Amino acid sequence: MIDITDEALLRVENLKKWFPVRRSIIDALLARKELFIKAVDGVSFEIGTGEIFGLAGESGSGKTTVGKTILGLYEPTDGSVCFKGTELFGLSKRKMKEMRRKLQTIYQDPYESLDPRMTVLDIVSEPLVVHGIGRSREEREEMATQALEDVEMSPPEEFLKRYPHELSGGQRQRVAVARALVLGPEFIVADEPVSMLDVSIRAEVLNLMLKLRKVSGISFLFIAHDLALAKHVCDRLAIMYLGKIVDVGPTEDVVNTHVHPYTEALIAAVPVPDPAAERTKVIIGGEIPSPMNPPSGCRFHPRCPISLDICREKDPELIEVSDSHLVACHVRARK
Repeated sequence: MIDITDEALLRVENLKKWFPVRRSIIDALLARKELFIKAVDGVSFEIGTGEIFGLAGESGSGKTTVGKTILGLYEPTDGSVCFKGTELFGLSKRKMKEMRRKLQTIYQDPYESLDPRMTVLDIVSEPLVVHGIGRSREEREEMATQALEDVEMSPPEEFLKRYPHELSGGQRQRVAVARALVLGPEFIVADEPVSMLDVSIRAEVLNLMLKLRKVSGISFLFIAHDLALAKHVCDRLAIMYLGKIVDVGPTEDVVNTHVHPYTEALIAAVPVPDPAAERTKVIIGGEIPSPMNPPSGCRFHPRCPISLDICREKDPELIEVSDSHLVACHVRARK
């Protein structure tokens, strides 16, 4: 782990993203109340220079929406995102385009994120063309070649003229990482970047990210549902449930103490590589509720094994339970 500066590179405050539900003609005529899917509903966190900040939780908890809203791919409903002191929301298209050179993303599926009609050279050099970087195709080819070397695809000349279907899954994801790196970004949203890869290849891609962080000081928002991966990669970890952060702190504290019952359930669901071990006990049941009509009070209370009456009435605030470890739970956080 490298030292993280005190000054936040990225600061997210009270971020909300609500998607309006398309109403029927009858609803519109009767002027019924408009409904929203509250995918992200008041999320706040900071990421330091050179830090890998993890965002974990079940599918449908709002992790990917947070990443896309930070990058401006979704228009925010409310809140603030500051990058190096600059508020991103409300920037002009020209200013936002300039900012995108510093903010990049790595998508989950390398089979979908790469254009099958483009060569590796075209894929990696496309961001350079979009931003007008490089005086000639030859110069951009040199920069693309260097990016491929940085992601350990060597010799890079063997890959430049290949198409995505001629690459393995791991090679495709390395190309996606190279595409993100070629502009020299300072911050990358890595949206479950290894979930579509074979287990044997995952460690290689994760170690590549750690190497890039160490060499270039790049900060990452690492989105995952696998806490075992998050523990290996992240400096700090936030647990999301139904659009809110319920547990956040140093990764070791969050994973090892798992004060919040939802974090405890996620940890219990991680498979143990021992055929003789006891089968995992399911701590919570059911599925994550609809974000269109979230439960009152603590959103986790319908599935929580230790919920009290207050959990159904009042939404808990994040309270510090140890050094830099905050938990939103009426039962556990106040003990």
